[in-house]
Amino acid sequence: MTKNVTEIFSENVFNEKVMKSRLPKNVYKNFINTVTNGDTLDMTTADIVANTIKEWAIEKGATHYTHWFQPLTGSTAEKHDSFISPAPNGMAIMEFSGKALVKGEPDASSFPSGGLRQTSSARGYTAWDPTSYCFVKEGSLYIPTVFLSYTGETLDKKTPLLRSMDALSKTAVEFLKLFGNEKVTRVTSTVGAEQEYFLIDKEMYDKREDLILTGRTLFGAKPPKGQELDDQYFANLRPRIAAYMADLDEELWKLGIYSKTKHNEVAPAQHEMAPIFTTSNLGTDQNELAMEVMEKVALKHNLVCLLHEKPFEGVNGSGKHNNWSMATNDGQNLLDPGDTPMENLQFLTILCALIKGIDEYADLMRISAASAGNDHRLGADEAPPAIVSMFLGEELDAVLKAIEEDTVFKTETQTFEIGINALPSFPKDSTDRNRTSPFAFTGNRFEFRMVGSSDNIACPNALLNTIVSEELSQFTEMLSPFKGKENFESEVKKLLKSVLKEHRRIIFNGDGYSLEWVQEAKRRGLPNYPSTVDCMPHYTDEKNMYIFKKFGIYSESELNARTEVLLETYSKTIRIEARTMIEMARKQLIPATLEYVHRLSEAIAVKNQINISSCTEQKMAERLSDLADAFYDSTNNLEVQVNKACEVKNIPEQARFFHDKVLAEMERMRTTADTIERIMPSSHWPIPDYSQMIYNV
Repeated sequence: MTKNVTEIFSENVFNEKVMKSRLPKNVYKNFINTVTNGDTLDMTTADIVANTIKEWAIEKGATHYTHWFQPLTGSTAEKHDSFISPAPNGMAIMEFSGKALVKGEPDASSFPSGGLRQTSSARGYTAWDPTSYCFVKEGSLYIPTVFLSYTGETLDKKTPLLRSMDALSKTAVEFLKLFGNEKVTRVTSTVGAEQEYFLIDKEMYDKREDLILTGRTLFGAKPPKGQELDDQYFANLRPRIAAYMADLDEELWKLGIYSKTKHNEVAPAQHEMAPIFTTSNLGTDQNELAMEVMEKVALKHNLVCLLHEKPFEGVNGSGKHNNWSMATNDGQNLLDPGDTPMENLQFLTILCALIKGIDEYADLMRISAASAGNDHRLGADEAPPAIVSMFLGEELDAVLKAIEEDTVFKTETQTFEIGINALPSFPKDSTDRNRTSPFAFTGNRFEFRMVGSSDNIACPNALLNTIVSEELSQFTEMLSPFKGKENFESEVKKLLKSVLKEHRRIIFNGDGYSLEWVQEAKRRGLPNYPSTVDCMPHYTDEKNMYIFKKFGIYSESELNARTEVLLETYSKTIRIEARTMIEMARKQLIPATLEYVHRLSEAIAVKNQINISSCTEQKMAERLSDLADAFYDSTNNLEVQVNKACEVKNIPEQARFFHDKVLAEMERMRTTADTIERIMPSSHWPIPDYSQMIYNV
């Protein structure tokens, strides 16, 4: 790095600092009002902003612009148009209008829509999201947008998030007025998404068809050494990894992404990048951008960045810890309990709204982290279980018990006495951290740990915002008659006691990985949806449909379409994986096994001719021959099951068939192949094994 971090930070972002220095004062003021208050942006202002952005982008080397959006494909999309327009003298001029900035018209027929759009109905619209900054990357000006159909339905992941943020702001502002907070005019949900990922050598990756086509290894025996020694976590960075992380930080900083923390994760070849939190919509854009940059920077180092939730069987998978909170426009963090949480009635009421909401809408929280990839991770002794619960910690739990029992809560500030004179003592945090909890309070925010590493965080944050909007709305309605009256505090405490009595079951501070918790959760009546096909049908339950309609997050047709897309994606993902397994088995693994059996047979024949014992070769040949037969039969069985699944026309039933029948046969097939791999010499096994992939970087 040749420049200071503060010099390069956001150098490719058209942020407020750049706007203020380049836009006329009145235009800048109008634009900021649009961003902060939701005012409509008039076309005169849009034209001036567009021309200013164009001039700035050209200075940064941009020749094109693109409306950058997040369709239901699981990745981002972009179509690039140049700034050039014909001039009368046969030359070209660079133009960019307010209309081109505000609206685009991409083809909507080739993106997943759940039936909202037909192939013959091609038109769709992208609309600029002025609350998220434009940026320059690889010679193009990127304009963050939403994506809508010609008839106005949402076809992307960001529109519901923006709708939920507006809903949360309105309900939270009204709620805060009950507590005398009259100056607050806007509440924004905030997020910081910690991103886990794997790095492997590109040469190894190129030899694995499963990694190339599916993002995960469909075959692979567990290596002799995994993560048993806990020697990878926070370990010294290897030179190649350190060089990658340094380049990654620089590229992220240039794009205004606050890459704050980097370290080795628990599993071999696994790492993490953690940013500083920001508004939910900007945080979503930045996380999508960060994943793209991670992959591209890796290639420069002859590495491949794997973002799949479970790229290696038997090795820890990757998640995305979604740190969520709410901030007011006058600087308050609404999830900060303060020094005396028992006296912070506003905080406790918001906390109880969350307790009630997570309990009532645990199905939506599980759905927000549902995917074929994440199903391999959740509950696998390395990630939160598929059962949704909340961790609050000792102090908050004691505060809530005091409310329930009408007792006085006393707290004492504790310090750590380390016992070494040269080292200072320091304050002890009020509560421990629980790494096994899906939804854990961590001091001034909640950490939702179920989200998969490749997921777009718009969905979990949109659903969380909607849930909290509903609960705050209910609380406001119940408490409004007592606003400003002497009995307001007693009525609030009465409400909190009622909520805790009914919804305390969602609070669990113990080991979420334990088998005992599964039984305890069942006793409490908490839902347990092990897979995507178990939870996804509940998306359109009546209670869920009600809050989505109430706050304008989804219409009924949009929600039905989204459910269909998610289940269809699930089926397609497993179908691709199954077909990849079949191809690898037939073209690589079975031929390699048979070739080695043939070599053993030749060795047996030679030894028999000279009267030397070939007992070992015979045992190996018989064992491998039997396994090859089983592997061959399993491959054929898998093909039959995939074909049967494809014949099922009902989308939920097809997803269920893929889960129950196809995945089960894939697992049997993998078990056989992995057994063969343990017997075969590495020189004859056609694909890199786990030890080669995760220990050679």
